[in-house]
Amino acid sequence: MENCKIKIMEKEQKTIKPKLVFMGTPEFGAIILEKLIENDYRPALVITNPDKPVGRKKIITPPPVKLISQKYNIPLVQPDKFSAAKQQIQDLNPDLIIVSAFGHILPKEVLKIPRYGCLNVHPSLLPRWRGASPIQFTILDGDEEAGVTIILMDEEMDHGPIISNMRYEISNIRIRYKELERDLARLGAELLIRVIPDWVKGEIKPQPQDEAAVTFTKVLKKEDGKINWGKSAQELEKQVRAFDPWPGNYCYLQKDSGKTMIKVLDAEVLEQKSHGPFGVEGKTFLAPNNKIAVQAGKDFLIITKLQLEGRKPTTSEDFLKGNLGLIGQVLE
Repeated sequence: MENCKIKIMEKEQKTIKPKLVFMGTPEFGAIILEKLIENDYRPALVITNPDKPVGRKKIITPPPVKLISQKYNIPLVQPDKFSAAKQQIQDLNPDLIIVSAFGHILPKEVLKIPRYGCLNVHPSLLPRWRGASPIQFTILDGDEEAGVTIILMDEEMDHGPIISNMRYEISNIRIRYKELERDLARLGAELLIRVIPDWVKGEIKPQPQDEAAVTFTKVLKKEDGKINWGKSAQELEKQVRAFDPWPGNYCYLQKDSGKTMIKVLDAEVLEQKSHGPFGVEGKTFLAPNNKIAVQAGKDFLIITKLQLEGRKPTTSEDFLKGNLGLIGQVLE
């Protein structure tokens, strides 16, 4: 009878869920947070960044993680500085902290609080693409595969040992940022839900990252979206897909009244059949399909969808119906 009681107690111990704190901000983190909740890993506290102004009208908008937290009535903290949340984490004394696209490096005193450590779900196959923009750089570099990695966090950015990872073959060569973000978030949530029980039972041994294979990304700024027509059309087409919605892709048309911004929303490549020399970079032509072709450093970038500053998005064909004078101009 005593042995039976011990076995029941051991079984109950294995099913205990750790007390969680979740940290994240964008849609990638929101997808993972919701999947955690749906699988009975409901955080005791969610920490996200403050609401911020979005768009031309600067409408104050809550981060996606906040919306999920409110949907499930989970306590939420939005500190202006992360240090303001330290005391709440200490008071809660969580067993495990999950971080996903949060945008902050956790200090040593926070990393030491949870007995099972702090796990980061990162949307790349670390050590490739450490940093703030791994999904964008995966597309920019034309990687044929992506993935997600769960690491045990340390005091350096995306540096900690690897707990587990999962690969994602990029079969769609025209994949855009938002689509890849959603797919990798779902993959990351699936992996995390599988990993947590084994991790808290001590059945996973973290493996150090290969420092010789490290590549880095950077924090993207608005100016990174400025199109450099000296690049090849292939590079620019990947940039259009990688930088949508942020930082966006844009160029300028010089008019008598000044410069007008043109946002390039979608594009494709038209190879230049002649071997050369190439024409003036940035010069516009009428493509055979009545779309806007722009001379790049190599080949042509066909703009299939665009938006004039202050106007609604439109197709290239519809835009030219009232703006045929664009053809022959040089975009900056």
